[in-house]
Amino acid sequence: MFDSRFIEFRLDHTKTKHLAIGAIVSYEDIPAGGHLWRVNCYPRGCKEEDRGEHLSIYLQLVSDSNNVLAIFDAFAMGADGTPSWCDGHRRAHRTSTRRYLESLYLAADGLVTLVCGVIVVRDGDDPPPPPPSDVGDHLGRLLDRADGSDVAFVVGGEAFPAHRLAQLLGSMAEATMPSITLHDIDPETFRIMLRFIYADALPGDDEIGDALIETMRHLLAAADLYALDRLKAICAHKLYHNVSADTVAATLACAETYNCQHLKKKCIAFLADEKNLEAAMVTDGFVQLVQQYPSTVATFRPMLQAMYPEAFAGGDDEVGDSPTEIFERLRAPRYYGTM
Repeated sequence: MFDSRFIEFRLDHTKTKHLAIGAIVSYEDIPAGGHLWRVNCYPRGCKEEDRGEHLSIYLQLVSDSNNVLAIFDAFAMGADGTPSWCDGHRRAHRTSTRRYLESLYLAADGLVTLVCGVIVVRDGDDPPPPPPSDVGDHLGRLLDRADGSDVAFVVGGEAFPAHRLAQLLGSMAEATMPSITLHDIDPETFRIMLRFIYADALPGDDEIGDALIETMRHLLAAADLYALDRLKAICAHKLYHNVSADTVAATLACAETYNCQHLKKKCIAFLADEKNLEAAMVTDGFVQLVQQYPSTVATFRPMLQAMYPEAFAGGDDEVGDSPTEIFERLRAPRYYGTM
C-alpha cells in the first residue's frame, strides 16, 4: 500500500525575496506512511552558485527511520488559481527560477502557492523474505532419530548411528562396513563434530559451559584430521576471541600444530605484554608449549632476559641457550615465587 500527503505551502514573496542564500522557510511537520516529514523551502536557493535566482524545495525525513522509500514532488498554483508544473529539475528536490515564479504564479496578495506531495511506500508492501534454510534442522532431527542409518561410528566404546551419505570424513566415505571404529577422537568431540556435519551448527557457548576452550581445541584437531575446513575455521575463530593468560599457551601450541597462522599471531601478540607472559608462564600449558615448540618460546627470550636478568647471569648460574633450560631455571623457587 501507498500512503500520501499533500500540503499547500504559501510563500510571501515580498518578505522572502531579500533573504540570504541558504535561508530556510519550513512548513510544519507532516505525517505520511508512519513517518514524519518536513518541507524545507529555500526562497533564494541553498547554494552560492544559485546567486539567489532560484527557489528550491527539499523533503526532509524527520523521523529516526531507515530505508524509507518515498516519492516527493511539487507544483505551483498559477496566479489564476489553476495548478501548473514548475519548470524545475525533478531530483531529490524541486527548483525553479524566481523570475519564472514571479511571472506566472505570483498572486495579487504577494503570495506564491506551492503544492507539495509525499508518497510513501509502506513497509508491508514488499513480500516477506523467504525463511532461512532449515535443511540443517531437518538433518539434525534425522540424526537424532537415526532413521535409515546404515553405518555406526564407534568412539570410545560408544556407538553413533549415522548415514553413509553423510560420511564427509575422507576415505571413510568409501567404506562399506556397517561399523567404523575411530581411535583419535573422544566421544563428546565426535558427537559435536557429527552434528556439525549434519546440521552445519555448533552448540551454544552456554551449552558447552566451562569446557568451551578445551572443546574448541579438540574440535579443531578433529576438523584438521578429517579435512572439515569450515569447522576448523570456526573453532580457530572462537579460540582467537578467547585468548587469556590461562589459555594462551595451550592455544598457541594448538595453532602451531594445526597451522592456524592468524591464531598463532594473536597468541604471540598477547604474550608480548610482560604481564601476560609472566601470568602464562605458571600454567601447565606453558610447560607443554616449551616442550613441544621450544623455538616458539625462544621468541620471548629477550623479554625474559629483561624481566629476569639475574637468571641469565654468568658463572655457575649461567643458563644455556636451550629454551627448556631457560624455562626450568625461571621456574626455580627463587624466580617462581615472583611470578
